[in-house]
Amino acid sequence: MKDILLITPPFTQLNTPYPATAYLKGFLNTKGIDSYQMDLGIEVILKLFSKEGLLNIFESVDLAENDFSENVLRIIALQNEYIKTIDTVIAFLQGKQPTLARQICSGNFLPEAFRFSQLDDMEWAFGNMGMQDKAKHLATLYLEDLSDFIVECVDENFGFSRYAERLGRSANSFDELYSELQLSLTYIDKITLQILKERIEEANPKLVLFSVPFPGNLYSAFRCAQYIKLHYPSVKTGMGGGFPNTELRDLKDKRVFEFFDFITLDDGELPVELLHKNVVLNEAPQLYKRTFLLENGEVVYKNDMIQADYKQSEVGTPDYSDLLLDQYISVIEIANPMHSLWSDGRWNKLTMAHGCYWGKCTFCDISLDYIKLYEPIAAKMLVDRMEELIAQTGETGFHFVDEAAPPALMRELALEILRRKLAVTWWTNIRFEKSFTQDLCLLLKLSGCIAVSGGLEVASDRLLALIKKGVTVEQVAQVTRNFTASGIMVHAYLMYGYPTQTVQETVDSLEMVRQLFEVGVLQSGFWHQFAMTVHSPVGMNPEEFGVVPQLNEITFANNDVAFKDKTGINHDKFSFGLKKSLFNYMHGICFDYELQDWFDFKIPRTKIAPDFIQNALEKVAILTTKNNAKIVWTGGNPITAKFTKSKKGSSWVMLKMTFHQPTHTFDIMLEEEKGLWLVEKLNSLAVTNEKTTTFQQLKADFESHFDDFELFWYSKQLLTLKEYGLLVL
Repeated sequence: MKDILLITPPFTQLNTPYPATAYLKGFLNTKGIDSYQMDLGIEVILKLFSKEGLLNIFESVDLAENDFSENVLRIIALQNEYIKTIDTVIAFLQGKQPTLARQICSGNFLPEAFRFSQLDDMEWAFGNMGMQDKAKHLATLYLEDLSDFIVECVDENFGFSRYAERLGRSANSFDELYSELQLSLTYIDKITLQILKERIEEANPKLVLFSVPFPGNLYSAFRCAQYIKLHYPSVKTGMGGGFPNTELRDLKDKRVFEFFDFITLDDGELPVELLHKNVVLNEAPQLYKRTFLLENGEVVYKNDMIQADYKQSEVGTPDYSDLLLDQYISVIEIANPMHSLWSDGRWNKLTMAHGCYWGKCTFCDISLDYIKLYEPIAAKMLVDRMEELIAQTGETGFHFVDEAAPPALMRELALEILRRKLAVTWWTNIRFEKSFTQDLCLLLKLSGCIAVSGGLEVASDRLLALIKKGVTVEQVAQVTRNFTASGIMVHAYLMYGYPTQTVQETVDSLEMVRQLFEVGVLQSGFWHQFAMTVHSPVGMNPEEFGVVPQLNEITFANNDVAFKDKTGINHDKFSFGLKKSLFNYMHGICFDYELQDWFDFKIPRTKIAPDFIQNALEKVAILTTKNNAKIVWTGGNPITAKFTKSKKGSSWVMLKMTFHQPTHTFDIMLEEEKGLWLVEKLNSLAVTNEKTTTFQQLKADFESHFDDFELFWYSKQLLTLKEYGLLVL
């Protein structure tokens, strides 16, 4: 018996668990509270995409119907091929049958329907990604064909990473969702509730808590809670997570509490601890933290616990036990190495800092605690947690799911990883700060960083200033160059339709993006249309941004706000062209197309110079080093040999230093005294040392033995060392 059952309802990701329940379970461990967690989504997917599951699906379809699409008719005709191959394909995508890659790539193993007609140029895409990735991509198309079949014939609400999402999007009223919940169970519902029943009877919890991160999880959470209320009336139910945190802050509809006893907002640790005391331990008085409940037939919001939320150092290490870690499915939807990170591979999820250190962007929910309350975690504690998770899960890959990881903390994290000689792989979300110098990027790469994603948003300096992004396009170009040159892939979040954005600015923004891909400093991107949220500066002060909100009465969800831009421009029409051009740019093609070619309506010519980005990258950085900069040597100790050098009758002893690195060997020669000093200093500057040395300290030490440190610092020998791992941070 477990006190609490933590559930992520269908659907989020196929390749790795959404981390909220693991975070909560890790915290509950520190309090000695028994809990069990499950990702209901992956369990439903595995049940659905199995030999038995497909047999049931094909049997459930009325073949007498005549209005099937050609695609569905083909899949029905090939149903035996799908039933025969599904279990081995799923096992392959789980990493259990790697030899199947050859069979999949042979071209006559998988049945092919509509998705294969959109097949990428396989030779281009996988010449450098390999056979395993090619096979994953083909197997992904195979699953997407089956998904199309399910949507058309079985359940129109199905999606691999969402379910009935439209019911949760901007649902100011609960009416539509409530009505849907009164209808008969869908095919997916029946599978979901059967698995839920089994887990409840295994865990026998007193409290079942659903983490609902997105609108696409909402319907299933309500359907599961409805089932619990009907069949296990003594069990209390609660909801928390990203969706209620942003959407349900103005909740008034008492019908919601036919399904849930509690809805908590913001950080879940203290609210859940109090629910445990109230429900499981039945302690008095009953105190709550940021919790909605029904009292005397009315919706009330209780925040009567004066205790502050737990600090990030106190919440414990995420605990992934109970989750089916070896059964997640790695897929590759688009043949782009950076883009595949979100769907391929099992990643341990951690957070470097709670909230956002910038907290100014006008489109962002900066008034809410998950953004507003910034609290970083010490680098040593982060790496302690990384080591704990490696021991627990056997996985050395980490996705830091920060709003924006702080550059200084990333530096300290990298140094700590290198000090401990850990071999890990990690990636995160950033702001394109100028503090991401070439040397910092090299350090991050050496510590295992493979990719970063960041918001370029609208590639227009006027709009970036209006957004209060704190960067310029030129700065973004230089920072992305630093990452790319060090071997770190870069993904850019892109935005169109920001208030007052003109057609010219949209076209110019696309040209900036084209150039960034063409010069090779961006590897991946995604365009999304601006959405005004009630918790952002634009939503709170729309008149300042030239928009007119269309407000509805709020009894349920309240986040996205419909609005009219006073410019009167229809930004929707740009969607297809922007996304189609980006898809091609991500594949390294079509840079020579006119921008007009992407649109079926007339657009103005761009006003951006064709070499704008190239010129930005060619600007020479000023060669100055701050006195408090940390100097770190990331290479090993050299092999030294003395030799005598003679010139014009004079001779003196030189020191030859040979440095062996994983991919390079190089020599440096200096006068013996300076050479011996340098060898000694490199040893003390080694990245494995706990104590770091500043530029000022290094300069003072040098000048206590020799003259003119600047001349030495910018000498050919030191420039060579800087090229191969002497970093200024």
